[in-house]
Amino acid sequence: MYRILVVEDDAVIAEQIAKYLEKWGYEVETVNDFADVMGQFAACEPQLVLMDIGLPFYNGYYWCGEIRKVSQVPIIFISSASDNMNVVMAVNMGGDDFVVKPFDLEILQAKIQALLRRAYAFTAPGTVLEYRGVLLNMTDMSLSFQKNRIELTKNEFRILQSLFEAAGGVVSRDMLMKRLWDDECFVDDNTLTVNMNRLRKRLGEIGLAELIQTKKGVGYLLGGLS
Repeated sequence: MYRILVVEDDAVIAEQIAKYLEKWGYEVETVNDFADVMGQFAACEPQLVLMDIGLPFYNGYYWCGEIRKVSQVPIIFISSASDNMNVVMAVNMGGDDFVVKPFDLEILQAKIQALLRRAYAFTAPGTVLEYRGVLLNMTDMSLSFQKNRIELTKNEFRILQSLFEAAGGVVSRDMLMKRLWDDECFVDDNTLTVNMNRLRKRLGEIGLAELIQTKKGVGYLLGGLS
């Protein structure tokens, strides 16, 4: 049974979400102390978090950042603030999806189901992909190069998995967006760019700044290693 933590300031909405998801077999907990979201996160140990942006004390971006310091659990932002700036900010802070209020509970459940499926059922145990000495571990979502190793977020992992599987060929932006988000209707082109820039920065920290090459007007491919 998957556990979901709902961080929603509106008690009526939080209760509606909880009751609906419990009918689908999820175990749902709602935050009631917005000054100690991390304490309740640690106690719940959820497999997914629903995070509102407008919260008392600190906003959802802050708590997403705090969660990302200790966990790569999937996070779906739920907010009426649906402008591009907020969507990009949500992704940049580590969010995996964005649902605009008011929303249909069936659509929310479908997004949750799809994200849980991608997060917990897409890797084959013991599999390692290799490209010129760079190792992508499919089991623990890590990347190793020489004596360096970094743990990847789910989106970072999916980007690299797509590029490694293409064996040096070009992967289009559209294909990457479909790989990262089953329903990309909320995602504009800049969202993928934000994810890619963040990944490149992390790769640069272990000497792989040129690992991902851009094929202008087409997409991305692996390169930059002799």
